[in-house]
Amino acid sequence: MHSTERPIYMISVAAELLGMHPQTLRMYETKGLVRPQRTPGGTRRYSEADIDRLRIIQRLTSELGLNLAGVELVLKLEDELRKAHAQIGRLQEQLRREVQNVHRQYRRDLVPVRDARLPERQ
Repeated sequence: MHSTERPIYMISVAAELLGMHPQTLRMYETKGLVRPQRTPGGTRRYSEADIDRLRIIQRLTSELGLNLAGVELVLKLEDELRKAHAQIGRLQEQLRREVQNVHRQYRRDLVPVRDARLPERQ
């Protein structure tokens, strides 16, 4: 688990960090916009990644005036874009490895033959 995904903030602390009411965070969770982890006792714990996502939600609603349906669409598209970028990175790495393998298979025992029609270089 990445350090940004480690659940460390209780709902009251997360709400205070964001300047939101805890009920707003609960509503966002109900709408599926954020998914805090739960302790065995059922207490919500928010990670840095959750806090970042909530800041994005806050910006989309307050600064851009999107409703929660719009926020949900934007977040879904961002998630898909992030996955696409990751897949592109994996494919680029795979292509790089394949090109290296092809280069390794080149025959090294071939030597260029001098063309008699060309003057010799000194």
